[in-house]
Amino acid sequence: MKALIKQNAFVRFICIAGSLYLILYLIYQFVVKKYTFYDQNFIGGLIRSADYCLKALGYTTFTVLQDHDFQVIGIDGSNGVWVGSNCNAITLFTLFSVFIIAYPGHQKSKLWFIPLGIVFIHVLNLLRVVALALIAFYYPSYLNFNHTYTFTFIVYAFIFLLWMFWINKYSNKTKSFP
Repeated sequence: MKALIKQNAFVRFICIAGSLYLILYLIYQFVVKKYTFYDQNFIGGLIRSADYCLKALGYTTFTVLQDHDFQVIGIDGSNGVWVGSNCNAITLFTLFSVFIIAYPGHQKSKLWFIPLGIVFIHVLNLLRVVALALIAFYYPSYLNFNHTYTFTFIVYAFIFLLWMFWINKYSNKTKSFP
């Protein structure tokens, strides 16, 4: 098995990425989410940012930042959108970072590309929350579909495109990856 991992770049990538993601996911689930307020503060910041964007667009909004079980952003006249810990994009930041770390390439490029990619993903997620609040206001019957399918596809496709951009522009071209 060790020989296969050393010889095959794809298997090595899968092993490194899978192990890193599992470790970071477990730390997030059993330490960050359970024993810190980082997760909830991040959600609160996301809701405040979405609120600012919606108000800048001329909407009258409401927010509920009561506790970790009930955090909502919405436009007056709608039910709003509940923003939970799965919606804050922290796991997406982790997924993106793991892809970049696990793929062969220059460490210096990784040091600036990962934070920049996380910022882009965060902005996309913010736009997603704003769009979902607008959908909840104008077309509430389409909210579940767009949340579950449309925006999931858009976000994961964006992460994949960021990863492919990094591979094509900044990874180490001398190391082959089938």
